[in-house]
Amino acid sequence: MIVLQIEHQVPDFAGWKKAFDSDPADRKQSGVRAYRIFRTTDNPNYVIIELEFDNLPEAEKMLGNLKKLWSQVEGKVMMNQQSRIIETIESIEYDR
Repeated sequence: MIVLQIEHQVPDFAGWKKAFDSDPADRKQSGVRAYRIFRTTDNPNYVIIELEFDNLPEAEKMLGNLKKLWSQVEGKVMMNQQSRIIETIESIEYDR
């Protein structure tokens, strides 16, 4: 599985979440199979997002589209974004 991992500081989590939920990048149509949102425990305004894709070209295209979007909202909705495309090599779940 291919994952586009994004992290950035947000000035206000509720405002960022509202913008994220409006889905300006059309995640489903862009090939996103699932996503997860995380916040660091010591800073609720630092967000990490993982977008899952079936293949690398879809993830690369989404990253390009997001970079265009981020240039329009940098400093307003989010700041200092970092992104990387990673591949799941192994995933194990344990029964409890």
